[in-house]
Amino acid sequence: MLNHYLVGLPAFLAYFGVSIALLVAFAIVYTALTPHHEFALIKANKSAGAIAFGGSLLGFVLPLVSAISNSVSIMDCLLWGAVAFVVQILTFLSLRLFIRDLSQRIANDEIATGVFVAFASVAVGLLNAASMNY
Repeated sequence: MLNHYLVGLPAFLAYFGVSIALLVAFAIVYTALTPHHEFALIKANKSAGAIAFGGSLLGFVLPLVSAISNSVSIMDCLLWGAVAFVVQILTFLSLRLFIRDLSQRIANDEIATGVFVAFASVAVGLLNAASMNY
């Protein structure tokens, strides 16, 4: 009887594992590309760094959820997860074009800048997720 209820467990574990791996990879690449050091800012209790980083993570996860929901296979999910990955990285790089001293402002714990990065990341993530209705 229990086997009947757990028939989807292998698929769950596969999608969850791929998703966590993509999230960790995104966090590593994102923190390597940003001139400010998110984890050092968070350890120093600088809210702007935590807000901006948290928003970027959420902005990546939103389309990843859509990729999981709409994918027909793990490979399909992985490919669309990679699209979400690239879009979110490009979002931060684009924001740096509009606010040239963006990283310095975050490092200086300017909350408004952190909130702006977070909301812009989430906004792009939502648009990215909505576009993944293939």
